[in-house]
Amino acid sequence: MQIYLPIADLPVNMFLLLGMGLAVGFISGMFGIGGGFLMTPLLIFIGVVPAVAVATVSSHIAASSASSAISYWRRNAIDIPLAMMLLAGGIVGTAGGVWLFTLLRSADLLDLVIALSYVVLLVAVGGMMVSEALRAIIRAYQGYPVVLRRPGSHTWLHGLPFKVRFKRSKIYVSAMPVLGIGFIIGFIGSLMGIGGGFLLVPMLIYFLRVPTATVIGTSTVLTLITMASATVMHAATNHLVDALLALILMVGGVVGAQFGARAGQRMKAERLRLLLGLLVLGVGVRFALDLTIQPSELFSIRFTGGG
Repeated sequence: MQIYLPIADLPVNMFLLLGMGLAVGFISGMFGIGGGFLMTPLLIFIGVVPAVAVATVSSHIAASSASSAISYWRRNAIDIPLAMMLLAGGIVGTAGGVWLFTLLRSADLLDLVIALSYVVLLVAVGGMMVSEALRAIIRAYQGYPVVLRRPGSHTWLHGLPFKVRFKRSKIYVSAMPVLGIGFIIGFIGSLMGIGGGFLLVPMLIYFLRVPTATVIGTSTVLTLITMASATVMHAATNHLVDALLALILMVGGVVGAQFGARAGQRMKAERLRLLLGLLVLGVGVRFALDLTIQPSELFSIRFTGGG
């Protein structure tokens, strides 16, 4: 069943979009991530312009994060002061990312920058995740206990000035790295169309030593607000949010996440991390191949508007 996406200016099969939403939703539910780093590349692979894919997926991530944030709120698993400080940096980072997005689009460099960013980010993160998961699996087979970096110990970041106490997370840390992490996640998210949860959660655990009991709920709040802000900014500045595309993806994502959550509960943590790392690495390699292989059409004409 073919439908026409007005903003993307592309005819596409509705069942294909629903299937993509289901697949990414399943993966999101299984691994506890937003899925933007998968959804944006998939849309680009089927022909959606990268600028439209990034702007539209921001709304998809915001919607999926809303239900998760409400659930964690009811369970009192959100550190509100920490979330607010992360948001202070995240909103500034989001505004900076949208500004750079608009600048690169006007210079016709946006597609290249998005592709290169995905290659570097996904290959690096995927490689580290695969390496860590393989070491954990090998240690488990050899009978050694899995070595964890537990929250509560101090790093050099804890020696910085302007310290603030976060009672819910039981940490006493400088406001500087908290604002910096929020800025990075907001900037990357608005520029690349990812929620950044797969980056934010490790940063909070390993750098700030935030306990796992509050880290996921707190990161969900940051993802929700930054992606909602990115959606509004993209819609007002660049007019690139395709509401029909976002709606179809959200329907598939909500259904798929329910089945993914059930499947994830039946698998060991080390194998889940290995599968996620392989998935992230595979998407990064696919982007790298697209940049190096000669395209079927060497030239294209794109109308950007104006007189």
